[in-house]
Order: sequence, then C-alpha cells, then structure tokens
Amino acid sequence: MGLGSIVGRRLAPRVQKLAPQAAHNFVREAMVKAITGVGPLRPVRVSAEKQLKDEKGDVDGAIRDVVRLHVAYASAQGFLTNLGGLMTALAAVPANITGLTLVQVRMIAAIAHLHGHDLDDPRVRAAVVTSLLGEETVRKAVKKGRLPASPLGLATHEAYDPAIEKAVNTEVATELITRVAGKRLATTVGKRIPVLGGVVGMTADGYATWQLGRYAATEFKKA
Repeated sequence: MGLGSIVGRRLAPRVQKLAPQAAHNFVREAMVKAITGVGPLRPVRVSAEKQLKDEKGDVDGAIRDVVRLHVAYASAQGFLTNLGGLMTALAAVPANITGLTLVQVRMIAAIAHLHGHDLDDPRVRAAVVTSLLGEETVRKAVKKGRLPASPLGLATHEAYDPAIEKAVNTEVATELITRVAGKRLATTVGKRIPVLGGVVGMTADGYATWQLGRYAATEFKKA
C-alpha cells in the first residue's frame, strides 16, 4: 500500500466521524447534479439518448462514446475544477475531486440508463454511486459486509431500504477522501518537475474514469 493510501485510510474515518451527514450530502449532491445537469453538462438522459441516436441504436457503441467523452472530461483539470466550484462539497474534498466525482457519476448513470435502468429509482441511484468504488473495492466491501450487494444487486433488489443510501454514500465518501490523499501526494512529488504535476493528475483521472466506465458497462448489463 502506498503512502498516499495509508494517509488517506487514516484520515477518512476521522473526517467521516466528524461529518457523516456532510459526506452523505456530498455524494447525494453529486448524484442529483449528474442526472439533472450542471454548467455545460446537459441532463444525463438527454446526453445518453443523443449518443444512442448517433450510434443508430447500438447500445454498446453509445456506451463506448459515453466513456470516451467522460474520459476526456476527466482529463481536463480546469474543466473539473470549474464543475467542482458549482457543488456543495465536503470541506476535506477539493474542487478537483468534486468535479471528477460529478463526471464519473454522470458517466455511470448514462451507462445504467442505456442498459435500461430507471434513474428515478432510488435503488438504481444507490447502484450508480456504489460503482464509483470500482470493481475490486466493491467486491471487498461486500465480502466484509460494509455494502449489502454489488451495483447490479442493489439496482435489482426487490425492496429499497433508505438506510442503504446513507451506508453507500458514506462508504463512497470515505473512499474518495482516501483517493484525494494519494492524488495530493503524487501531485506534490510531481511538482518538483515542471509540468509533471498536471500530467500526473490528467493521466490518473482519465485512466480511473476509463476503468470505471468498463466496470459499469459490464455491471449494469441485464442478463
């Protein structure tokens, strides 16, 4: 485990304990803005349907377009910072990570919509947020009982328990804080070399978004 991860893991529970409601609100706000649209980003359904139309009804093609577009957004550091400034965020989370969270939630929501899931369904919204953790982290969280099910399991569960949303949001906020610590450490090291700091951030954010897109494309595909 890297130094950034160690620092993040120690910091995250402390911030979570101090402001659990703020952590919950931050993730919920990201979900709402991702779906309804914010700044230059149109409502997610409108954007997803346009991609589907452009691909002449090919769902897999539309999803590839959605992922490619959001990877580009994630790699644009100034774009992310401007989006982050439009959100009410947890104090420990800087504008860059709020913008990145918004972009990634939006991408996953678009993928879920293209696979036929109802974004107005709170179970689907909980599943979209859970996907932010990534495949490996989700698997570990489910195994340890911190999460009740995988994203698809949450989206298709027979009944919805409001407590699940808060548990999911808190878990995701904790993970985001951990990632912030790692990113800050990498960027600080990168700043010792001109331009490298920005390249590190762009590369990490773009690649992480691509990985989440691949995971969501598989996870939300109905049997």
